[in-house]
Amino acid sequence: MARPMPLEIPTSYSSLSLQRIALSHVPASSKTATPVILLTLNRPEKNNAFEDTMMQEIESVYRLFDLDERVKVIVFTGAGKMFCAGWDLELGFPGGNTSKTGTGNTIKEKDQEHRDSGGRAVLAIHRCRKPTIMAVNGHAAGIGATIQLPAVIRIATASAKIGFVFSRRGVVMEACSSYFLPRLIGLSRALHLTTTGLTCPASDPLLRELYSEIVPTPQKCIERALEIADDIAKNTSLLSSYLMKEMMYRDMGSAEGQHLLDSRIISAMYGGPDNVEGVKSFFEKRPGKFTSTLEENAPGCYPWWQEVNTASKAQVAGKSKM
Repeated sequence: MARPMPLEIPTSYSSLSLQRIALSHVPASSKTATPVILLTLNRPEKNNAFEDTMMQEIESVYRLFDLDERVKVIVFTGAGKMFCAGWDLELGFPGGNTSKTGTGNTIKEKDQEHRDSGGRAVLAIHRCRKPTIMAVNGHAAGIGATIQLPAVIRIATASAKIGFVFSRRGVVMEACSSYFLPRLIGLSRALHLTTTGLTCPASDPLLRELYSEIVPTPQKCIERALEIADDIAKNTSLLSSYLMKEMMYRDMGSAEGQHLLDSRIISAMYGGPDNVEGVKSFFEKRPGKFTSTLEENAPGCYPWWQEVNTASKAQVAGKSKM
């Protein structure tokens, strides 16, 4: 696999030229990147229907978020009345081992070579060391539902309807959802939702494990997500939270195996910069100022799993102007 080109970290995310998503600093008046970044799917005229340009932009900006030490948390939402209507059906589905390029041309592609667009976006979110909070401000179907799954927290407005509708479109679940969905809500509920293809209110018992909170309005949904993001950015070690997410998703398969993994990682964290600062800030009754990074402070056993390469890992070309 070719070595990826180093990435230039932008001074400002709000100034990036993007077509299908919008990025905002929090607060929006900031001229440089802030600890919390608001990402908005930005095709309201199409109910934020997903397509390849949107995927490419999500994939691209999440590589930047992953590397930018100024960014701590991403809040992900949709413009207009819907969160995301799913794949843009007006574009059709690729068929007969073909796929559409961004120019509308059709190219031949073997099944084993295909990488679904939703999966590429989801893996970008999942692999990012910075946590994502989904603010589901309206209806979500298909990829609109599955793109939520790699987030660490999901908040939905009460009026939102969620649909894993693949069986009603003659396709199968995508975007790594066959991995995430049963782990998040249980196999029984996941099978019920995908077999029926039903669209349910976010408050439906079938979805009760998916959303941390159900709030009354879309505006409250975004406000609450930003409130949680601010707390995470100000008061937690991102290295700790990233490693704990990986420990849960990349487990050792047994209590004993997990005990050995837990022990190795926590032993490596003892006495580290964030551990020292966490204890000190507790006794001094102040917010912690956590500075550890994966590059500088990862435990020696990281990564403890066999990595599967589906894309090249980006590198920083230069530091941002602070």
